[in-house]
Amino acid sequence: MDVLEVMRGRHSTRAFLDRPVARDTIESILDVARWAPSGVNAQPWQVAVVTGAIKERLSVALLAARVQREPERPDYSYYPKEWIEPYKGRRKASGLALYAALQIAKDDADARLKAWNNNYRFFGAPVGLLFFLDRALSQGSWVDMGMFIENVMLAARAHGLDTCPQASLAEYPDLVRNILGMNESRALVCGMALGHADPSHPVNQYRTAREPVSAFTSWYD
Repeated sequence: MDVLEVMRGRHSTRAFLDRPVARDTIESILDVARWAPSGVNAQPWQVAVVTGAIKERLSVALLAARVQREPERPDYSYYPKEWIEPYKGRRKASGLALYAALQIAKDDADARLKAWNNNYRFFGAPVGLLFFLDRALSQGSWVDMGMFIENVMLAARAHGLDTCPQASLAEYPDLVRNILGMNESRALVCGMALGHADPSHPVNQYRTAREPVSAFTSWYD
């Protein structure tokens, strides 16, 4: 598959088929992703692959935390406390497109909550990836991690698989670390659903818009 086609074809998938992904396929994806660049070749990424009973245990625990309205305790702030334009408008448009695809009315709070809770079920994907970073590292390593995560998504596409990067899975990092038996020195950056997309599900039919090159590029001669 052409690399440009892979990049254009990547999108966040929110409904997956009940079809397993072989371990050697996951290893192949990570083997390609590890060639992402990093400052002084630090290679700061750490990945936890969760499937089966452990993935189910994580989902149950995360959903319970949400139902009990436990305060979120992320290792960092993914979103701003106050949205400003143009980001506020893009966020709203993205949400409206998602709920329109699911045919959920604006005032249907129960349906919206049910759809949101699918985040913690990895949208039904058979594989979950959790990305961790050593807290001793600085902001540059977070940039490196972003490039690694993008490589994972592109490599998955090349294998005929789809993904959804999920900040929601990092809302309760202590809970995740506890279940995985992981040291607190590792910050949870985000999670990712990985599997075979359900092509018939309406949530996988919509696409978010992208700004043209002219909107974010300045040229200096």
